[in-house]
Amino acid sequence: MEQTLIQRAVFWFFLALFCISILLLGKLVTPFIATIVIGGVITGVFQPVFNRFAEKVSHRTASIVTCIVIFFVVFIPVVLFVAVLSREALGLYNMARDVVFSNQLIQALENTRALDRLNDLLARAGIQKTITWQELLTPVSELGKMLGLTLFQQARYITSNLLNLVFYFCLMLIVIFYLFVDGNRLIQYLRDLSPLPDEHDRKLFTQFHEMAGAVLIVNGLGGLIQGVAGGLLFWFLGLNSPVLWGLIMGFMAFLPIVGIGIVLVPTAVFYMLKSSVITGIGVLVFYGILSWGVEYIYKPRLVGGRVAMHPLLVFFAIIGGLNVYGLMGIIYGPLIATLFLTLSDIYFSSFQSMVEPAKQKNNQFSELKSR
Repeated sequence: MEQTLIQRAVFWFFLALFCISILLLGKLVTPFIATIVIGGVITGVFQPVFNRFAEKVSHRTASIVTCIVIFFVVFIPVVLFVAVLSREALGLYNMARDVVFSNQLIQALENTRALDRLNDLLARAGIQKTITWQELLTPVSELGKMLGLTLFQQARYITSNLLNLVFYFCLMLIVIFYLFVDGNRLIQYLRDLSPLPDEHDRKLFTQFHEMAGAVLIVNGLGGLIQGVAGGLLFWFLGLNSPVLWGLIMGFMAFLPIVGIGIVLVPTAVFYMLKSSVITGIGVLVFYGILSWGVEYIYKPRLVGGRVAMHPLLVFFAIIGGLNVYGLMGIIYGPLIATLFLTLSDIYFSSFQSMVEPAKQKNNQFSELKSR
């Protein structure tokens, strides 16, 4: 009896020390958590490239070569993109606050007489309120000024702290290098550390990896494709700030339900109001083909047999993540939702009968995911 009490005391003392060490380690890693998470995502994106190199050379050499590819494919384009974005964001801010431009736009829209017909319909319905283009465009102008100024300040901060950017990118490359080389050993270490049964550990890591890949990598690449295509369309049409609008469309494409239609549909309507009906229809056709191709051809092929998350849950996960964690919420939100759904799947399959033995198993997890 005394031996048992001593063993329990030793165990709880060890457990307390272990928890304290986890907290201290978390405090050490917290400043670099964003770098580690982004490094993990990029590792997943370039895993096929690493696997191709690893077939011909050692894993360490393949990891070095893949990191060099990542440097030229990711870092250099990002620096150039931020420089262009800074200029275009400042241009959007100046254009949105330009009174002369606003008056010219209002005059051009008034010549379409579209608002006159709307006011006539409202008058016939008994609504005496007269809507003006000034009232409609003022919120848009304020949004443009806020968006342009915010993006310009962020881009200027990044470019003015170029040394800081290089440091964190090099740190991320170190993370990526060791994830390629020792990623499997790290996963096995975490499995050995986990008190869960081996089958639960395997299911947790497999399910989380597949779902996170489907949500982050597939949706991210889909957003990149639509953002680049949308930016090229704006450049072809001669519209201002194609890089900036491409970024906005890429972000909106990452959000399920919303999509790039929130930008392209008003663009098509704007051209139709300017009597450029053919151009407006062309923009709508472009939007339909691009969205349909990405959603029904590209994504299903890339997702394959992996588990995908329900679009509504992805939408709220990203919006909530942005609200709580800022820009990194685009990644953190889906990852947190993925962790919850994976653990809930394990609960339904293994622990529900223990907690609710009289309740028939009814796994609702499948309703929150789609293939």
